[in-house]
Amino acid sequence: MTDLPETNSSGTREVPIPPDKRGPHDFPRHWIADVLASDGGVVHLRPIVPEDADGLVRFHSALSERTRYLRYFGPFPHIPPRELARMTTVDHYSRVAFVGLLGGEIIAIGIYEGLAADGKDRTAEVAFVVADEHQGRGLGPILLEHLAGAAAECGFERFEAEVLAENPNMVAVFRDAGYQVRRSFDGSTIHVEFTIDPSEALLSVRNARERGSEARSVANLLRPTSVAVIGASVDRLKVGNAVLANVIAGGFTGPVFPVNSEHRAVRGIRAYSTVRDIPDPVDLAIVAVPADAVEEVLDDCLHKGVKTMVVLSSGFGDTSDSGLESEHRLVESIREHGMRLVGPNALGVANTDPEVSLNATLAPLVPGRGTVGFFCQSGALGIAILDAAARRQLGLSTFVSAGNRADVSGNDLLQYWDTDPDTEVVLLYLESFGNPRKFTRLARRVASGKPVVAVKSGRGAVPPAMAAVDHSLDDESTRALLAQSGVIQVATIPQLFDCATVFAYQPLPRGPRVSIVGNSTALGVLAQEAGSHFGLEVVQRVDLGPSASPEAFEEAVRTAAADEGVDALIAVFVPPVAVSVDRYAGALMSGMADADKPVVTTFLAVEGIPQNLSVLGAHGTPTRGSIPSFPGPERAAEALGHAWQYAQWKSRPASEVRRPADADPDTARRLVREAVAASGGAVTELDDDRTVQILACYGIHIVPFREVSSVDESVSAANELGYPVAVKAFSPSWRGRADREGVRLDLPDQHSVELAVVELSEVTGESRLHVQQMAPKGISTVIRVRDDPSFGSLMSFGLAGVTSDLLGDRAYRALPLTENDAADLIAAPRSAPLLSGYGGQEPVDKDALIDLVTRISALVDDIPEARDVVCDPIHATPGGVAVLAARMRVGAVPTKHDSGPRRLA
Repeated sequence: MTDLPETNSSGTREVPIPPDKRGPHDFPRHWIADVLASDGGVVHLRPIVPEDADGLVRFHSALSERTRYLRYFGPFPHIPPRELARMTTVDHYSRVAFVGLLGGEIIAIGIYEGLAADGKDRTAEVAFVVADEHQGRGLGPILLEHLAGAAAECGFERFEAEVLAENPNMVAVFRDAGYQVRRSFDGSTIHVEFTIDPSEALLSVRNARERGSEARSVANLLRPTSVAVIGASVDRLKVGNAVLANVIAGGFTGPVFPVNSEHRAVRGIRAYSTVRDIPDPVDLAIVAVPADAVEEVLDDCLHKGVKTMVVLSSGFGDTSDSGLESEHRLVESIREHGMRLVGPNALGVANTDPEVSLNATLAPLVPGRGTVGFFCQSGALGIAILDAAARRQLGLSTFVSAGNRADVSGNDLLQYWDTDPDTEVVLLYLESFGNPRKFTRLARRVASGKPVVAVKSGRGAVPPAMAAVDHSLDDESTRALLAQSGVIQVATIPQLFDCATVFAYQPLPRGPRVSIVGNSTALGVLAQEAGSHFGLEVVQRVDLGPSASPEAFEEAVRTAAADEGVDALIAVFVPPVAVSVDRYAGALMSGMADADKPVVTTFLAVEGIPQNLSVLGAHGTPTRGSIPSFPGPERAAEALGHAWQYAQWKSRPASEVRRPADADPDTARRLVREAVAASGGAVTELDDDRTVQILACYGIHIVPFREVSSVDESVSAANELGYPVAVKAFSPSWRGRADREGVRLDLPDQHSVELAVVELSEVTGESRLHVQQMAPKGISTVIRVRDDPSFGSLMSFGLAGVTSDLLGDRAYRALPLTENDAADLIAAPRSAPLLSGYGGQEPVDKDALIDLVTRISALVDDIPEARDVVCDPIHATPGGVAVLAARMRVGAVPTKHDSGPRRLA
C-alpha cells in the first residue's frame, strides 16, 4: 500500500489551496475515507498520488475488454506513459481523482476535471470505472459522492459526463444517486449534466444506501455460517475455552473450528494450528489470544478471507496510549482488507434466531428467543446484563458487546435493527458517543418505528487513553440528543429492563388515563404519585380490600380494562396467604385476555415476567400478552409512564426542517465567507454591522441602534432613531450585568441622553457606546448556538438573567430543527410557563419565538462557517419578538463526522 504524507489532521477543514500551490500529495486529509460497499464489505478510498502508477497499470490490465470499451469508448488495451503520468499526477483542485483500494490494490477509480478551458468555470467532467469482479457492489455511487464533495469544496457547481448509449447502467448511477439529471443524445453517446449541491433527494438516497450497507455489514457479523475460535485453550479457566464452550452449548447451526497450535482437539472437536489450515470458509473469527499476538492472528485471518473478527483480548486502548496505537493499526489493517471488527476488549456477540443460534460471548447463559436487541459497550457489565435479562425472562433477538468500539459501534447496530423484523425493542448501554451527530439521525429514524431505551453512563467509564477519541457529552447535550431523537433515557440498568418488559410484551397506551386496581391503598398511592411525574392521570382507583377473592379481582380488572375512559391499568395486588398465588395470576391474565390496553403489576414483588403471568411463544419464551411484574408500585408506574411518553412522541405528526421563504442564503454565505477568508480560516467574532447584515438575510432584524463615540454623536443618533432610547456600553460584559451598570433605559430627551453618555463613559472607561431604540417591554430570553466538531451545532434557549444561569435552566436541541423541535425547545425550560401567562401576565407570541428559532437554525445549517450565534436579549411580547443584540463567530468549516459523503467513523 502506498505510504501517504500527513497533510492536515486538525478538526478544521482546510480552505482549498489554489492549484498553482498544491503539489501531487497536497490533498485535504479528510478526503481519505473507509467506506462500506453495498454488500457490507469495507473499501479504502483516497486521492490518487504518483506512486499509484504501477497499481493503476495492474488495475487497467485486469479490466475486461467490455469494461474498457464502455469506459474509454474503445479498446484502450494499455495506458500510454504520458497518459499514466497525467492520471496519477493531479492538482487536487481542478483535477481530482480517487482510488478505491482493497488489500492495497486498486479496485476502482473516479476522476473529475474542470472545464474552464471550455468556458465552463464551475463545471467539471466526471468519469469512473470499477474492476469487473467488484461491479455491482455500489462503488460507482460512492466514488461519485466523494468526487462531488471534493468538487464542491473547490468551488465547482456542476458535473458533466459522456456515456455510451449502450451503457444504461452508468446513466442509472447518476440518476439513482438523487441528482436531477439532464440528458441529451448525440448518436451513440448520451450527455448528462447535473448540479452537485446536496438536495433533500440526494441526502435521502445517501442515507438509504448507508443504512443498507451498514445493516449488511452487521448481518455478516450476526448471521455467520461458520465460526473459528482462535486461542481455543484446553484449559477450562481460559477465555478461549469458555467462549468455545458457549458456542457449542448454544447450538450454533454451522461448523465450529477451534484454533490451537499445540493440541489436535479442544472440547472434543478437531483443532487447527492456524486459521489458514481450516479447509472450509470462515465467516466469523472469535479471537481470544494475548494482545501482542493479535496482529499475527489478523494476518492469518486476512489470508483466509474471514469477513468479521470479534476480539475478546484486552490490552489495547482500554489500558494505555501505546495500546491505543496498536488498536488504530489493527483497525486500519482490518478495513484495508475489507473486514469489520468488534472490540477489542469485547464480551462477544449473540443471535438467538434458531437458524443461527450463536452464543459467541463469555456469558454461559444467554436469554431465550425474544424481540429485544441489546448493544453494550462495556464487556465487564455484559455478563451481568445478560444474567439480569435472563432472570427477568426478557427474550433477546441479538446482543453485541463492542468493548472499545474501535470499529463496529452502536450506530451500526441501529442501522441493522432498523431493518431487522425480528427486533421490536432496542436497548443501549452507552459510555460515550463515537459519532453523536450520526447517532441523532439514526436514533430518530429507528425510534419512529420501534422504542429505543438507553442508559448513558458517566465520563468516568471512558478509559483515559480513549478519552481523546470518544465523545462524552455533558448532561444537557446528552439529554437533548436523546430526547430529540425519541430515545427514552433512564438512569439505571434495572430501569432499562423495566421499560423493555413493557415495550416487549404490552401495547402502547393510547392516552394517560390509568386505573389502579388492587387491595392495598398504600401501594396505590405510591403508584399514583410516581406516575404523575410522567403525565399519567389516575382516573379510577379500585380498592378491593385485603381479602378479595380471585373472582372479585378478575371482575375488577375486566371492568377497568373495558372502560373506554381508561387507557392503561396498574394492578397492585397482594394475594391473601390462604389462597393460591396461581389463582390470582390466572385472574389477572383472564381479566386482561380481551383487552388491547397495557397492564403492569407488582405481583409478589417479582421482577420481570413470572411464569404464571407468561404467554409462551413457539420457542418456549414469553411473548406479547405476558404481563410484566415489578418489585414495587413506583417502578411499575415509571415504566408505564415511559411508555406513555414514547407513545406521545411517536404519535406526533411528522414535521420537517423549515426553510424561511424570504431567506437569502447566497448573500449571507458570501458575507460569512468573506470574513472567513480575511481571517485565514481562524474562528473570529464579526463586527456588529456584518452580524446585522447576515441575520437580516434570514429575516432576523435587530432593534435599530447606532454605534457612537461622543456625546454629540449620541444625541444625533437618538434624534435619528426617535425617543425614547437606550444608551448601552459597547462591551457585552457591561451590558449583561445584573446591576445594569452598563445600561441606561427609557431616555426621553436630549438632556437625559447626554447625562447617560457621561455616566457610562465614567463607569466603563469606554468611549464607544450604543444608542438603541427602546424595545417593547416583554420577557427577556436568550438563544445561543454553539458548534462542536464531533457533535455539530447545538441550540440552547432559556430566559435571560442570572437566576436562569445559576439554576442552569436552559433547554437544548441539536440542529437542524424541525418545527416540532423548535416548539419543544421553547417549552422545555422550567421557567417556560412564564411565556404562557403564568402569574396573570399576558401570554407572549410563542409562534413568533418558534419562527425566530427556526430562522437561526436555518442560518447555521445553511452556512456551516457560522460557528457560534448568540441573540441576547430577545424580548418576547404578546405582539411578537424583538432582538436587542446579537453576536456571531465564524471560521473555516469544521470536519463533522456526519456531513458529506458516506464514510466509516
